[in-house]
Amino acid sequence: MPEPTYPAIRMYIAGEWCRGETGRTAPVLNPANEKTVGEVPLATVADLDRALEASVTGFEAWRAAPIARRTAILCDAADRLTARADHVGRIMTIEQGKPFKEARGEVLRVADSLRWNAENARRAYGRVIPSAPDTVLSVRREPIGPVAAFTPWNFPAGSPMRKISAALAAGCSIIIKASEETPGTACEIVRCFDEAGLPAGALNLVFGEPAEVSSHLIASPVTRLVAFTGSIPVGRLLASAAGAAMKPSVMELGGHAPVIVCADADPVTAAKRAAAAKFANAGQVCTSPSRFLVHESGYERFVSAFVEEAEEVVIGDGLADGVTMGPLANDRRLAAMEELVADATERGAKVLCGGQRLDRPGYFFAPTVLVDVPEDAELMREEPFGPLAPVVPFSDLDEALRIANSLPYGLAAYGFTGSAATAERLVRDLEAGILSINHCGGSVHEAPSGGFKSSGYGREGGEEGLDAYLVTKRVSHRLN
Repeated sequence: MPEPTYPAIRMYIAGEWCRGETGRTAPVLNPANEKTVGEVPLATVADLDRALEASVTGFEAWRAAPIARRTAILCDAADRLTARADHVGRIMTIEQGKPFKEARGEVLRVADSLRWNAENARRAYGRVIPSAPDTVLSVRREPIGPVAAFTPWNFPAGSPMRKISAALAAGCSIIIKASEETPGTACEIVRCFDEAGLPAGALNLVFGEPAEVSSHLIASPVTRLVAFTGSIPVGRLLASAAGAAMKPSVMELGGHAPVIVCADADPVTAAKRAAAAKFANAGQVCTSPSRFLVHESGYERFVSAFVEEAEEVVIGDGLADGVTMGPLANDRRLAAMEELVADATERGAKVLCGGQRLDRPGYFFAPTVLVDVPEDAELMREEPFGPLAPVVPFSDLDEALRIANSLPYGLAAYGFTGSAATAERLVRDLEAGILSINHCGGSVHEAPSGGFKSSGYGREGGEEGLDAYLVTKRVSHRLN
C-alpha cells in the first residue's frame, strides 16, 4: 500500500486554519520508523483566547439554528468523513501506528456515531408536568454552552469525535485539544465539518503544551463543561481544576480490565476472543482485557490457545499488507512494557512468548504472555496499555471476583461462561461500568460507556451521552 502524503497540520479557530501566533511547533513522528512526518503548531495564550472568544459567538449561532439544519450539517459532515475513510485511515496509521484496517474501521465507526448523535439530539425531550389550571409547569433541555475537551492519541478519530458529536448535536460549541502525537486525523475530521457548513466558532481545534492549554481553557469563565479522556493521574488534575471553578466534567479514564473464564466456559474459544481484543491497537485501549483469571480446569488449554494466537500476530508497519499489529505509539510505551515485564519476572513470573522489543526501527514490542504472575506484581496492579497478557488460574469464583475487584479501577470487565445464572452473577458482582459476556467487543455508539471508582464518571454514547452537554431547566409559567 503506497504511503500517502502526510497533511500540513494547522489549528482551526473561528472558522479559519492557522499556524498560531508564534509559529511554535513540535515534531510528529511515524512510530513504525521513528521518522518525522510533520510539524504540529502549539497554541499560545493569545491563540486560546481567540478560540474562547470564537466559541462564544459560535455557540450563539449554533444553538439558534433549527434542529433540522443542525442535523443536516452534522450528517453532511458524517457523509464526507465516510467517503474519505481510506484517506483518513492512512493518515491515522502513519501517525499512530495501528493497522490500516483498524484505522479505516475507526473512521467509519465515528462517522456512524456522529449520525446517531445528530438524530438522537432531536429527541432531547422536555416534558409538561400537571399543575394548577393557571400555571404551565414544564421541564426544558438546553445546551450547556461552550465545551473544552481534551483527548489522547490511542484513538485519533474515536476520542475526539465522541466529544465533538455529542457537543454539537446538543447545540453546544466546543474547543477540542487533540493529541499533538496524532494531529492529522483530527484535522481531517474538522475539515469535514468546515466543508459541511458548520458556523464559524462552533468547533475549534487547538494543539499545545497540555498543562498550559488545559489550565487556561478550564479556568476561563467562557467554558461551561470539561470533557476528558486519558490517564487517571491527569484526569484527577483536570477534574480538580474543573471542580475548583464549579464546572461539571465528564471523565473517561483508565482501567485494568479483568477477564474471568469460568469453569463451564470453552477455554479455547475464550482464549481466541480475548487474544484478538488484547492485541487490537497493540493493547493501547483503555478497555483492553488486561488481567486473565482462568478456572484451573481449563487453564492449560486457555494458556496454550492464547500463546498460539499471540505467536500468529503479524507485526509491522500498519500500511503493509497482512500486518495485524502495529508499533506502540511512542518510546514511552516501550519503556513501560520493559519495566512491567522485568518486575513480573523478578517476582517469579514466566514469559511464555514475547517479552521484549523487536530489534528494528520503530516502537515495536512483541505480543507477550506471562504465567505464574503474583498478585503483587505491577503488571497485575497497573494498567499496561500495551500487548502484555498475564494469565492466572483460580479455583473458586469468589476468589476470582475478589482479585477482579481489588483495584481502584472500574472501567471494563469481561466474563466467559455457559451458565445464565453465572453470567448474572458476574453482571451483579463485577465492579465495572462496561461489561461483556462471552465476547470482548468494544464500545457502540447506541449504548453508554464509562467507568466508576477511579476510572471516572459521566457517560459517552447512548441516550446518556448527551446528558452532560444539556442543562435541565424547570419553567413555571403563571398565565395572566
